[in-house]
Amino acid sequence: MAIQNEFEAKRSKTLRWGYLFAAVAIIVFVVFLARILVLQNTNVQAIKDDYISKNYREAKLMAARGNLYAADGSILATTVMRYDVYIDFKTIKDTAYTNNIGPLTDSLSTMFGKPRSYFRDRLDQQRKAQNQYYSLVKGLDFDEYDRIRKFPIFKKGKNKGGFIVDRNFKRELATTQIGAGTIGMDNGVSQSGLEGAFSKYLRGTDGTRLEQRVNSSQWKPIDYWKVKEPVDGQDVYTTIDLRIQDIAHSALEKQLINFDADHGCVLVMEVATGKVKAMVNLKRTEPGMYVDSYNYALKDATEPGSTFKTVSLLAAMDDGFIDDKTTVNVGNGVWTYAKQRISDGHGGGEYEIADVLAKSSNVGSAKLITQYYADKPQVFLDHLKRWKMFDKMDIELPGITKPYIVTPENKRWNAATLASLAYGYSSRFNLLQLTTFYNGIANNGTMLKPLFIDKILKDGQQLYVAKPEVMVKKMASKEAIAMMTGALTKAVEKGTAKSIFTPNLKMAGKTGTARFEYWKPGPPKYQASFAGFYPADNPKYTCIVMINQPDNSKSFYGSTVAAPVFKEIAGKTFLKTPQNVEPELLVDKKVDLSRMVAPNVKVAVRGKQMPRVVGLIGKNVIPQLENLGYRVDYKGVGRIMEQFPLEGTVIKKDQKIYLSLQN
Repeated sequence: MAIQNEFEAKRSKTLRWGYLFAAVAIIVFVVFLARILVLQNTNVQAIKDDYISKNYREAKLMAARGNLYAADGSILATTVMRYDVYIDFKTIKDTAYTNNIGPLTDSLSTMFGKPRSYFRDRLDQQRKAQNQYYSLVKGLDFDEYDRIRKFPIFKKGKNKGGFIVDRNFKRELATTQIGAGTIGMDNGVSQSGLEGAFSKYLRGTDGTRLEQRVNSSQWKPIDYWKVKEPVDGQDVYTTIDLRIQDIAHSALEKQLINFDADHGCVLVMEVATGKVKAMVNLKRTEPGMYVDSYNYALKDATEPGSTFKTVSLLAAMDDGFIDDKTTVNVGNGVWTYAKQRISDGHGGGEYEIADVLAKSSNVGSAKLITQYYADKPQVFLDHLKRWKMFDKMDIELPGITKPYIVTPENKRWNAATLASLAYGYSSRFNLLQLTTFYNGIANNGTMLKPLFIDKILKDGQQLYVAKPEVMVKKMASKEAIAMMTGALTKAVEKGTAKSIFTPNLKMAGKTGTARFEYWKPGPPKYQASFAGFYPADNPKYTCIVMINQPDNSKSFYGSTVAAPVFKEIAGKTFLKTPQNVEPELLVDKKVDLSRMVAPNVKVAVRGKQMPRVVGLIGKNVIPQLENLGYRVDYKGVGRIMEQFPLEGTVIKKDQKIYLSLQN
């Protein structure tokens, strides 16, 4: 009985403790649950504002911008990786710092050429302040980064050596001397040129990462928590032919210097495709110095002058008003129409229709157009509408101007306006619009849209390949196109452009000399131009040249100022074509073209074996090797003459590659 009572007592005591524990557990759970409910419903935003948002942030992780290429594969602009190094002193143990700070400062002194004490003072100071994100150096290339990360203390890595690296991308132009303004840029604020036009393909999609606040002005990336990985941009192959671009640049620059002109530009378009193979714009910054800084070819609309006679006379040819037998009497080269005095610079008498263009007769053009369209100017203007000459061109490049033509609806229209239109006044066009028109004549009457993209690639796979886009299927009758081609050919052979005639390369084109700002006092200002195509009997390229404000005392006519540039471009463009062109046209003293024309080759390291790079262009190969993570040491410029390791050698990422270039 006593034993049973003792058992009951122990049982009761155990139950009391069990009940007490259960009660306490329930109370704790209820308090915990209540706390969660309170946090969820009343204090989340306060905690987020007070702690999380003040100490952590989501930062942008930049995507690598795609490469911009010329049509032959030469790099125009590329993205290279640069490394910023920071130090977290809180993670470095006292013994590791004390035992290795001397060797570390020795290494930094040797690498950066500053006294050991310079680094010791700064590192000791930051160590004392326990700086978690001290900026040591920025903008290292891979070779420099690979060297510094092996220094004492740093080689222990981030968690023990406090070594933090932030990778950034830097955009570099491969052809800073040729077409830098044409290549353009996109700095996130403003855009220009090809870089700006194709940013939607090149820029990629940025990612995000989490960063932790270190102090009032510094944030440290948390590498293990990347919210979203960036997607790198696509590679864009432009239509620009680097060899033709250089030829045009050199020819234009030389003539600008010869005539001390204010600025000038050149466009070269491939007849069969509409692809723009060269676009050069040069502006004088000081006597004898010209830079590619503003796109005159697209952004400036000017009165075209005599190059527009091709447009006006083609309308009359297409309507059947004039043919090969048509003649016009220009008298003594002076004619007054609707109280407006129109004059020619030379000649007089009876002109055949080809002579009107060949001799660039203002009187002849005005007489013919007013004779047939004075009572119905809209018929004439309808031709211009059909040829898209009222429309702003639909191209990728930013900033192109809209054409301007005075019409009967305009308050500036009067009885003499149609005559002014006939020889290139009372209207304004950008040079790309005129090039497109001339290219349509060269292309047997089919006007094509100007193209600046050749293809788009992503990871070596073609996403887009450009094809010719027809703007106007049939500009005029076959007979009218043939008649105009013959007249433009005669202009070079016997007319105002006969100074550039050569029997070895048949060219067709029209000179232009336009006076602008003629209402202002002071010396007259002129713009000289030449538009045409070559070879005339089987056109391959259309080219327009404009030179603005040449020295009047030297010359200001399109025939002597602009046409020679066209001739030089035509001759050198056919450097590789079996043509018996005069030797002086093939001489280029400015640039060694052999260094510019070799196509870029995609460098790939397969099976950890060194590829063959001898013979390739160094500026194309070196960025690729660095972006693959290899260290490259090179000397000289141009083609790679020697390489070490040799082709087929097994290489490691920490092994240096030595390249010897031409000079």
